[in-house]
Amino acid sequence: MTETILNIRDLQKNFGGVVATRDFSLEIKKNQIFGLIGPNGAGKTTIFNIITGIYAPSGGSVEFLGEDLVGKMPYQIAQAGIARTFQNIRLFSNLSVLENVIIASHKDCNYSIFSAMSHLGSYQKNEKMARERAMQLLEIVGLQDNTDRIAGGLPYGHQRRLEIARALAIHPKLLLLDEPAAGMNAEESEELCGFVFDLHKKFDLTIFLIEHHMDVVVKLCDMITVLNFGETICKGTPQQVIADECVIEAYLGVEK
Repeated sequence: MTETILNIRDLQKNFGGVVATRDFSLEIKKNQIFGLIGPNGAGKTTIFNIITGIYAPSGGSVEFLGEDLVGKMPYQIAQAGIARTFQNIRLFSNLSVLENVIIASHKDCNYSIFSAMSHLGSYQKNEKMARERAMQLLEIVGLQDNTDRIAGGLPYGHQRRLEIARALAIHPKLLLLDEPAAGMNAEESEELCGFVFDLHKKFDLTIFLIEHHMDVVVKLCDMITVLNFGETICKGTPQQVIADECVIEAYLGVEK
């Protein structure tokens, strides 16, 4: 039986009198690429924020590899093996490309305060390992020739790749991608699909993504859940979802 990576049951999030998500449930198996789609304001990013500990749920449960995530801090969830990117790219824009990934690689560093202050002993060994790891990841995402560039000066598509490289630096078992194709044209979206497939295979990743580009979702995802006003209106394979009348009406904007 395939291992369950993420198990969400009856999730609810209220902001005052506004219900952002209601009775949301899903189960993601190991090595799946799972899509979450829906109109703007449907509650998709809210679900990502709950999974990663930014928001506390108003009800329901979130389990990662059988461990309850509710109440854990974001850094604890990252340490457990969940990494994410954001709809609006969040890089250390004034630091170099290499420095952005090295910072995330520090998750694996282990040295004393004295070593850190003196830059001696285990500090040097750990920093060398972090740098080597960061260089490997930048080569994988095709940014090895941009290591010294300031991250904020990169083209948009390269910034997306850098954000993913930084997420990979924490050795995730589950990677959350929040609208990775946002702002991309058709050619760039096609390239992104190949890139994500390569990462999925190379790192043995389970991927959970939010996306508005239906062509990207259909090409990438094994299963899809569709949200509308915080409630699930459809779940199934890409072929089942794009043929569903409720999805066509609510998400694609075509009347029945």
